[in-house]
Amino acid sequence: VQLQASGGGLVQAGGSLRLSCAASGSFSRINDMGWYRQAPGKQRELVADITSGGTPKYGDSVQGRFTISRDNAQNTVDLQMNSLKPEDTAVYVCNADYIAYSPTGTPVVGRDWGQGTQVTVSS
Repeated sequence: VQLQASGGGLVQAGGSLRLSCAASGSFSRINDMGWYRQAPGKQRELVADITSGGTPKYGDSVQGRFTISRDNAQNTVDLQMNSLKPEDTAVYVCNADYIAYSPTGTPVVGRDWGQGTQVTVSS
């Protein structure tokens, strides 16, 4: 699965940004999709993910400020980020859990990652 992310950039504290990620390639089904982030010197952390049925889950630090959504027909996942804080500065990476089938019909379950997009929030 190839994941193409867009929408990062520079914004002032209190502002908003919207990230989008589109999945393409050969797969039978995409299950969970989500966003992680990694700031310099810190571990990668979950920002939000969403099941194929639309059930979201958020990291504690973004709860109430960020909203994740997806379009199953388009295989896209979006992250609306409001009330941004300088501590939200990080590289944001989207991911997708997928099911594909080998040429012999064997199901393959995997997770792929996008290339990351920089979000910088100035104080």
